[in-house]
Amino acid sequence: MTDREPLLDPVLDPAAMRKQYRADGLAEQDLATHPMDQFARWFEDAVRAALHGTLYEPNAMVVATADAEGRPSSRTVLMKQFDTEGYVFYTNYDSRKGRDLTANPYVSLLFPWHPLARQVIVTGGVRRTGRDETAAYFRTRPHGSQLGAWASAQSTVIGSRGELDTAYAELEARYPEGERVPVPPHWGGFRVVPETVEFWQGRENRLHDRLRYTARPDGAWGVDRLSP
Repeated sequence: MTDREPLLDPVLDPAAMRKQYRADGLAEQDLATHPMDQFARWFEDAVRAALHGTLYEPNAMVVATADAEGRPSSRTVLMKQFDTEGYVFYTNYDSRKGRDLTANPYVSLLFPWHPLARQVIVTGGVRRTGRDETAAYFRTRPHGSQLGAWASAQSTVIGSRGELDTAYAELEARYPEGERVPVPPHWGGFRVVPETVEFWQGRENRLHDRLRYTARPDGAWGVDRLSP
């Protein structure tokens, strides 16, 4: 007998897990001139995959931040808008990510479109959206989500689930369905202004295609191929 741990069931062993990607490649000549146009192409593919039930929430992205001391954190949020200026998501400004971005206004985004063997990785700076833009989006949220933005002091410690449910119930009584809910002053959007946008396409034998756009001082974008 030895002190070694018993071998894992191969089905459960991460080291034994293999997925051979067989997707078509990504070539430089096929890219759009602007990264956000290329993103629009891939996002459409992701949405179509979601409509066919092979991908869940194509607008879900991992947002990685770091605080003033450089300590990182990440979480999944929903991207709610993209255009030539970048990507927009909404949050409580007093949350951990909100505090991080106030102290250190740089971010990395990751769109993990695994069923398509694709990823999009974005780095860039952030700025808050204007209050008019924030309010316009807030009005599109379901009534319950509007109340939730008030009920949750995001990222703070609470004593129990009951505290959260009580806070929500009080707000529901104060603002019943059909009554206008004010936009919380501590809630709003961040716009991520890309500095780099990498398009990652899985290929056979782990020889993936990685094409990265980088913003130039003159406003144009350069493209580099990265080794996988």
